[in-house]
Amino acid sequence: MGIILLEKICTSAIILAFLLFCTTLATEVTHDGRSILINGERKIILSGSIHYPRSTPEMWPDLIRKAKEGGLDTIETYVFWNAHEPVRRQYDFNGNHDIIRFIKTIQDAGLYAILRIGPYACAEWNYGGFPVWLHNLPGIELRTANKVFMDEMKNFTTLIVDMVKEEKLFASQGGPIILAQIENEYGNVMAPYGDAGKAYINWCANMAVSQNIGVPWIMCQQSDAPQPMINTCNGFYCHDFTPNNPNSPKIWTENWTGWFTNWGGKLPHRTAEDVAYAVARFFQTGGTVQNYYMYHGGTNFGRTSGGPYIATTYDYDAPLDEYGNLNQPKWGHLEQLHSVLHSFEKILTYGDVVTTVVDNSVNVTKYSYKNISNCFISNDNTTNDATISLDGQNFTIPAWSVSILANCKYEVHNTAKVNTQTSIMVTKPNEIEEEPSSLSWSWRGEHVSKSVFDGRGTFAAHGLLEQKAATNDSSDYLWYMTSVNLDKKDIIWSNDMRIRVNSSGHVLHIYVNGQNLGYEYAKTDAYNINSFEEKIKLKPGKNVIALLSATVGLKNYGPYFDMVPTGITGPVELLGIKGDETVIKNLTLHTWSYLTGLQGLDRDMLFSERSLFSNRWRSLSGDFRTNRTLTWYKTTFKPPLGSDPVVVDLTGMGKGAAWVNGMSIGRYWPSFMADEDGCSLDPCDYRGEYDSNKCVTNCGKPTQTLYHVPRSFLRDDVNTLVLFEEFGGNPSRVNFRTVTIGGACGKAYEGSTLELSCNGKAISGVKFVSFGDPQGECGSFQKGSCEGTNDAYSILSQACVGKERCYVNVSKRVFGDADSCVNKAKRLAVEIIC
Repeated sequence: MGIILLEKICTSAIILAFLLFCTTLATEVTHDGRSILINGERKIILSGSIHYPRSTPEMWPDLIRKAKEGGLDTIETYVFWNAHEPVRRQYDFNGNHDIIRFIKTIQDAGLYAILRIGPYACAEWNYGGFPVWLHNLPGIELRTANKVFMDEMKNFTTLIVDMVKEEKLFASQGGPIILAQIENEYGNVMAPYGDAGKAYINWCANMAVSQNIGVPWIMCQQSDAPQPMINTCNGFYCHDFTPNNPNSPKIWTENWTGWFTNWGGKLPHRTAEDVAYAVARFFQTGGTVQNYYMYHGGTNFGRTSGGPYIATTYDYDAPLDEYGNLNQPKWGHLEQLHSVLHSFEKILTYGDVVTTVVDNSVNVTKYSYKNISNCFISNDNTTNDATISLDGQNFTIPAWSVSILANCKYEVHNTAKVNTQTSIMVTKPNEIEEEPSSLSWSWRGEHVSKSVFDGRGTFAAHGLLEQKAATNDSSDYLWYMTSVNLDKKDIIWSNDMRIRVNSSGHVLHIYVNGQNLGYEYAKTDAYNINSFEEKIKLKPGKNVIALLSATVGLKNYGPYFDMVPTGITGPVELLGIKGDETVIKNLTLHTWSYLTGLQGLDRDMLFSERSLFSNRWRSLSGDFRTNRTLTWYKTTFKPPLGSDPVVVDLTGMGKGAAWVNGMSIGRYWPSFMADEDGCSLDPCDYRGEYDSNKCVTNCGKPTQTLYHVPRSFLRDDVNTLVLFEEFGGNPSRVNFRTVTIGGACGKAYEGSTLELSCNGKAISGVKFVSFGDPQGECGSFQKGSCEGTNDAYSILSQACVGKERCYVNVSKRVFGDADSCVNKAKRLAVEIIC
């Protein structure tokens, strides 16, 4: 009896302990006008965007680990509605769509999460993240007070919230999610929606609150966000942003670390100095939650890129590059800033604040808490350094920079002084397939069915249909077909006939009586063809005109962006000369027959290893099998050795799509060249406000030739690459490469420690080293007018060569006194070989 009683007591104690343990797991997230509070303590939140569908589950742990090592405590992501509900009430949460697994990976790393449900995302994602079936629901109007839309939005939002709750992933349940977002950047486009837009945003707030998630909700770019929503800022700079409620903290949901890439565009970059300057100014002016957009941009696999004309790479010049490598010096320079900001957490969130305006460009902000003071000194001048006196000490602040002073006496960080290496990334040929010629290709033409050339589709309509309405965006491609009957009197003028097509589509292919007359694509920022005109020859009787319209990502931003038409909008006309008269025959209101997709792409699925037609290929021999429109190519290859990221170089191809082992690596378009003019000087001057046209490179070159092949897509033995070529290309130059570090440069100021690394590989040599006032940039360093007295080359070689990582104390004690460097800041410049 005593034993039984003891067992009951023990069992009750265990249950009580378990309940107490579960209760302590819950995290209380609140806020005041100063910051987010975690369990009642004000916090500095440093976050970075990593979008789960733009990488793979195998990549997630490494990306998140590198973000944590870079000083982040939070990962932010959108939720992508069209990825999860591609067909109404049919859901996909598998593979890189497994948002629950992604959030749990964040949790496993010990980080917080910010979940931007939206469910409108923008994000340069196809159709802004909306599934196109929404567009085709009867009576719907998107992003406004429309019951059909709001019912669908609430259904999906509730689905996501319930899934997250089921896994106990909100902080209120012990999970990592500390903030959630409803809608996205609506305030930027709200005005055209009028009163219905205001009613909609109020409905969004009420609907979000009704979800009862136990953590605060945010609305970005929404100056009139209703309570209890916290309105937040997006942009390159947010230090001047003020929340619309004194009880809301100052939050920066998107600090744009660079910009996205368009087909036909140059490559945008944003300097490490300018990003750090923006971050420091934000925290100087009372900000406490900041998120990098992007911290890892990744890849637009499949047909996910929006725009239109957003490229497959979404590198975004982020601190982690497209493949997950450290983008140095940006990653390291920001890591050092994060360390300082975290060390100041108490004083920044609890301290008294006094800002002194020295002049129009220079501000001193002093934070004081419990007899400790830290200072920020900002110099917004774009050309002139500033020297100021603070408590009897002089400080020189470079133009367009912020100095952070511990105890208001010691500079612990200046945003313009980069003491981090610049990594030199290179691509290396596949050591297994050393030459492009080692890839053996087979081919087959895209089968254009007889029904297309007969003008018979799967459905017909009077007039021209908008492409989204006709296809639900189930394919990039839509056939428009009609017939023209000519009698003898028509033939008189048909010998000098032209066809003219006005299109809102991105790409247009024209066939007349089965003959391909060519293609056209939009080359301007309008991203539509407007008018295409070509000479044709018709015959007596029935003539079939087949027009193939292709999209390259649907528009994702702007008021009523969902209503922007795609496809052939007309008019479609035949023009001829009859005597002195121009004869126009308008085909726009004819009966048109429609067929969605292409035979090989959307029905036979030639890219799939499970395709019933995957073996019906011909050997590629001779150039006459290349440079053909609508052609399929296939090859096999062995994976590159090692663990470095893999890319396929598609130089020589035109435009199309690529698959490895049946998995899409995205659209390709290496034939689209960037403009010859407008590129920046190297190095780009970080001083002055950044925009997406500043610091661009790659003029006159293909926008993108390298396409990411995640290691998880590859098998250890034989792999298959399939290309669908739309415009015409030559696969003989296609080859696989790895992305790796080839070397590194560093410029560090006296008093700092320079870390040099080859990312897991041994440093094999020292190419250049100088302590004093070295000149030039990475790859072209030169010694200056003064030099330290010690043998810098021997010192660096002994400290670094043969090691994967080394640390160099930049001081005259190590390198000798450079006495002739009078009134000059001494620096160390180094270039190593990996």
